[in-house]
Amino acid sequence: MNRSSEDRHEGTGHGVTRRDVWLRMLLYPRHTLPTAAAPMMVAAGLAWHDGVFAFFPLLAAFLCGWLIQLGGVITDNYFNLKRHPHDREHALFVQALNTGIIKLDELKSAIYGCYLLAILIALYLVYVGGLPVIWVGVASIMASLIYSAGPYPLGDNALGDPLFFIFFGVVSVVAPYYVQAAAVLASPWLWNIPAGTISGTVLWASIPMAALITNILVIDNIRDLDFDQAKGETTLAVVLGRRGSYIEYCLLLGLAYFIPLMLWLLNGLSIWVLLPWLSLPYALLVARRVITAQSYAELMPLTPQAGQVVLAYALLFAFGLARYTQL
Repeated sequence: MNRSSEDRHEGTGHGVTRRDVWLRMLLYPRHTLPTAAAPMMVAAGLAWHDGVFAFFPLLAAFLCGWLIQLGGVITDNYFNLKRHPHDREHALFVQALNTGIIKLDELKSAIYGCYLLAILIALYLVYVGGLPVIWVGVASIMASLIYSAGPYPLGDNALGDPLFFIFFGVVSVVAPYYVQAAAVLASPWLWNIPAGTISGTVLWASIPMAALITNILVIDNIRDLDFDQAKGETTLAVVLGRRGSYIEYCLLLGLAYFIPLMLWLLNGLSIWVLLPWLSLPYALLVARRVITAQSYAELMPLTPQAGQVVLAYALLFAFGLARYTQL
């Protein structure tokens, strides 16, 4: 699977400008912003309810998360083009590279730039949240790199899905909640995690985001299955096959919609936490399209549609968490 895959049925570079290529790379596939913003919404909603909402730490956490995602996407592009310079899967990028519209060194500079900006912004978060922010930040940058870089890229060795689940889901909700709570409840320059800055509820609330964001990767893996097998890359979809990947997608989708029900029935939260169920019809529609799609071209638009599911769910969940009362 490649987070940077381009539709081979789209243009092959004729009339393509540098702006076209960079916009494709930075916005691909129109889900980078939703997947960075959605966990922040959930963290903001719960923080609002708990009385620890803090705008500037939340904004800084969002910018850091988005920049780390962009760094990971560009890293993926860089290594895809370096390892497979004639890959039909990336027709537009390959053509742009061959015609000199983009250069590998430019991609490398962009990678450094994304991570450097993230680190600079994170200095403020370190002031607010202390040493835990450093550990989380280093781990997040490393995760976005080793997905496609290094001698054992996790994305090519069936470990991309758990990586996404943990870092783009769980960590992306818990960390922004933590920095907000730390800004309100604790003093700067912390050495540990103070009481009250992470709750069981925020851990549970992170799981739906983790599941739905991982499903974006599952779609990409299904779509790129033939390419990945031809290149000898062992994504989880290659291991599970199409049928197994469909089951994985449905299980993750079910998990996302089960958690609010569990919070309502078992944790005593009010019915407001069931608001994400309003997004279920569209989520099921996208799931049906994933399972019935017969071609690369049919699967291509489903990645941004899955991003829309994430965003809709997050908006509803954030509002429900902000409004819930303990029964």
